[in-house]
Amino acid sequence: MATRTDPKKDVVIIGLGWTGSILGMELAQDGLEILALERGADRNTVPDFQYPDAFDELKYGIRYGLMQKPAQSTLTVRRNLTETALPYRHLGAFLPGDGVGGAGVHWNGQSWRPLEVEYRLKSYVEEAFGANIMPEGMQIQDWGVTAAEMEPFMNKFERVAGISGKAGNIKGQIQEGGNPFEAERSEDYPLPPLKNTWDSELFADAASKLGYHPFPRPSANASRAYVNDYGMQLGPCNYCGFCERFGCNNYSKSSPQVCILDALKRKPNFAYKTRCEVLKIEKAQDGKTATGVTYFDENSGDTVFQPADVVLVCAFSLHNVHLLLLSGIGQPYDPVSGEGVVGRNYAYQMTGGTGLWFKDKVFNPFVGTGSGGMSIDDFSIGQIDFAKEGFIGGSYITGSHTGGRPIQQLSMPPGTPSWGAGWKQAAGDWYGHNMSIGSHGSNMSYRDCYLDLDPTYKDRHGRPLMRMTFDWKPNDIRMTQFMKGKIEEIARSLKPDKISAGYKADGSHFDVRPYQSTHNVGGAVMGTDPKTSAINRYLQSWDCHNVWVMGASAFPQNTQYNPTGPLGGLAYWAAEALRKDYLKSPRPLM
Repeated sequence: MATRTDPKKDVVIIGLGWTGSILGMELAQDGLEILALERGADRNTVPDFQYPDAFDELKYGIRYGLMQKPAQSTLTVRRNLTETALPYRHLGAFLPGDGVGGAGVHWNGQSWRPLEVEYRLKSYVEEAFGANIMPEGMQIQDWGVTAAEMEPFMNKFERVAGISGKAGNIKGQIQEGGNPFEAERSEDYPLPPLKNTWDSELFADAASKLGYHPFPRPSANASRAYVNDYGMQLGPCNYCGFCERFGCNNYSKSSPQVCILDALKRKPNFAYKTRCEVLKIEKAQDGKTATGVTYFDENSGDTVFQPADVVLVCAFSLHNVHLLLLSGIGQPYDPVSGEGVVGRNYAYQMTGGTGLWFKDKVFNPFVGTGSGGMSIDDFSIGQIDFAKEGFIGGSYITGSHTGGRPIQQLSMPPGTPSWGAGWKQAAGDWYGHNMSIGSHGSNMSYRDCYLDLDPTYKDRHGRPLMRMTFDWKPNDIRMTQFMKGKIEEIARSLKPDKISAGYKADGSHFDVRPYQSTHNVGGAVMGTDPKTSAINRYLQSWDCHNVWVMGASAFPQNTQYNPTGPLGGLAYWAAEALRKDYLKSPRPLM
């Protein structure tokens, strides 16, 4: 029960990361009264990421200074329907961000567009190979939008974020030096590619000699000084090697703070509150619309009802799904019957990598960026014969490094002692002498990989925790083993003195302990059929038409790429539907 009711707003935004910032900025231009509620603390480049504090590896890299605390926000995890889920008590596999800017503060900056076939994956598989190649239990879906429809909005996000890269397909014309397999673009990236490190050049040369098509990985690390569409300024990356898990002190890594928030905060019709956790979206008596949200104000200890005409759910993907389940918006998914939509099609990311060590090569790893390097897309989803290879999916492959930090990035060859004199000797012998080649691959959706409310564990507010049921499947393991073979062919051609491999093997099970990626997707997926999607193609709830759900929770399965690019593009796509259509006549748009 709320202890107070605040004055009504036109729009309330839940979460002030990338999508909340984008929606706030776009809607504020129409004069709407907007309030954003962020459960974490306020964060600004200065003083939060100022030099030298931002380079504290122990605080941020090891102790997760920018991440959510499991004591305040967590979920339970199990691998199948027969296991008892247990709480995720120590961050490991994925690291949701905490505070204003969300995960957009501590990401590396790898910014991609999905392939044309990824937007319509189910249709593509059926048309090209036949539905019978899909293994039992796989339930991939089309997104409900196409690459052509999304192109202007992907372009908008890349302009706002100041993405560095080299286009490969402009208006149907293949561009030398770019990715020849990408979806058609209307123009090049706003900034040229970052400078390459030597390991990236070695990888690109080896890949080219094998007949592949290397190109610079698109990056949200600015290669030059840049001013975006909102008048926000980015400085050129100085290759400091402190991107992932850290805020950028140089205004070089695209984040909501650098690209949007300082401009948004100047809007007189926009306000935001921090340390305010939304507990529930409240529905009207007929259940067809939302009336606002109830939130807990940690600053005052009050439970507050905030009335609003439009509710925008813009939290991290897992929290979006949890809030919909707690609010009774959309039918919860049941893996046994296959009915329901909220929690359906949770997916993750399949990654792997090969390490190479050279006695006679020095790579200066401390010179690094979050998203530099050279990639190939020759084994992407649209380039593989699924029927022949026995799996559905794909991966991009990259030669790069992000830094040489002494705790996390001191890489040792196989057989090195884990401590003592032997470890010290190896550290002296091998630091700076290694490079890596990585696979970043897709993860399909399955009937028994889903999110729901835990029947046992509750959070600090007495609400059920969300339960994740997820495990690796043979299809995705076959995909990563295929990539291992292709990567090792490139690696062997470089003639390293030592080599190591880290890929999921047959029989591997999901393990929450080692970090893998913060690319949690699905659970509130988009589509054109309300029986298999929680939101429509505009990211509008099928059940409550004034509730819109942003972010990677909308992905029906995971792409082979990092999710930030498409979640930014989808936010602009939804913003246009809101501004140009919905607000003029509030109603279901489909």
